[in-house]
Amino acid sequence: MIRVTPVRLIDDIGTQVGIVETSEALALAQSKGLDLVEISPTAKPPVCKIIDWGKFQYQEAKKLQEAKAKQKKIEIKGIRFRPATDEGDLAFKLKQAEKFLSKGSKVKVEIVLRGREKAFANQSREKLQKFIDKIEIPIKIEQGIKRQFNGFNVLISSNQAN
Repeated sequence: MIRVTPVRLIDDIGTQVGIVETSEALALAQSKGLDLVEISPTAKPPVCKIIDWGKFQYQEAKKLQEAKAKQKKIEIKGIRFRPATDEGDLAFKLKQAEKFLSKGSKVKVEIVLRGREKAFANQSREKLQKFIDKIEIPIKIEQGIKRQFNGFNVLISSNQAN
């Protein structure tokens, strides 16, 4: 129920009728078999439109659905390796990381330490840094190298996507 009077009225065709009393606008809407909907309550005077309520709700739902579909979903891909991982395997993982980054995904690179490998944490950190330095496409480091219980990780994204 619209309590404010007068209101700026727009008819069902979309043409502006002008500033009228709320009761007059309601009577006009009922005579056409449609509803009076307050479109912009903050405007002075408030803007009301004569429309079919069901159709209005449907159009609003469609707009919301389209906006949701247009949102880009950012995926975080993961790459894991250990300190003993060989250069050939690292080269393969490097290509994978570049492929993920070129597609616009973020990449979480992890180096996993087990047992005595934890004693050589500095070497593992350096190996992770070298891996990041070898990436040929321009990157942005989202989260720097962080120490975790079982190793180190870093989150990177592509500068091309941003």
